Amino acid sequence: MKNNWWKILTVLLLIFTVVAGMLSEVPRLAILNETIRNLYFHVPMWFGMILILLVSVIYSIKYLRNPTIKNDIVAYEAAKVGILFGVLGIVTGMEWARFTWGEYWSNDPKQNASAIGLLIYFAYVVLRSSFAEQQQRARISAVYNIFAFAALIPLLFILPRLTDSLHPGNGGNPGFNSYDLDNRLRLVFYPAVLGWTLLGIWIVNVRSRFELLRQRLYETV
Repeated sequence: MKNNWWKILTVLLLIFTVVAGMLSEVPRLAILNETIRNLYFHVPMWFGMILILLVSVIYSIKYLRNPTIKNDIVAYEAAKVGILFGVLGIVTGMEWARFTWGEYWSNDPKQNASAIGLLIYFAYVVLRSSFAEQQQRARISAVYNIFAFAALIPLLFILPRLTDSLHPGNGGNPGFNSYDLDNRLRLVFYPAVLGWTLLGIWIVNVRSRFELLRQRLYETV
């Protein structure tokens, strides 16, 4: 039980996020209206994606310094979970855009940059499948993973700010904190970020342990 407290916390945070996110009062802002509830899902998933991909790149660096199979597996599984969160972030963002911008995809710089970032990570998955030898696959994938993360950050946080954008916080548009000081949003938003991120780490933990076990069974056969 001592080692599982964070899993219990994850479940409680996500239950709170879903229930409070759907039922709690939210500020009535122009255009956004009820769609502002997506703030508890779309944005935290992107936060979770960034943090989980950061874990992935840290383990890629660890692999280059200490080439163990565990470091390679954790880096790969974290990258895949990060990609999953990124896809969920884009899907929830598209649904939000349909109600606020009038269409699912408007070629907004933030949308395009996010799609390019995900394509870079999809290429990482394809790259790994193109090598049969484990050490070569792990080493080249680790190097690629480092450059992929280095490319993702400016794509998401720098380039969209340099052009006109409909997205809050980009292209001269204010972010939520700039004009909305309603603590009702923060009360759910921060637990949502923590909950979704912990869920991602939980999935990485389970998948990594499963893959390590599978590798050990393969070596003993």
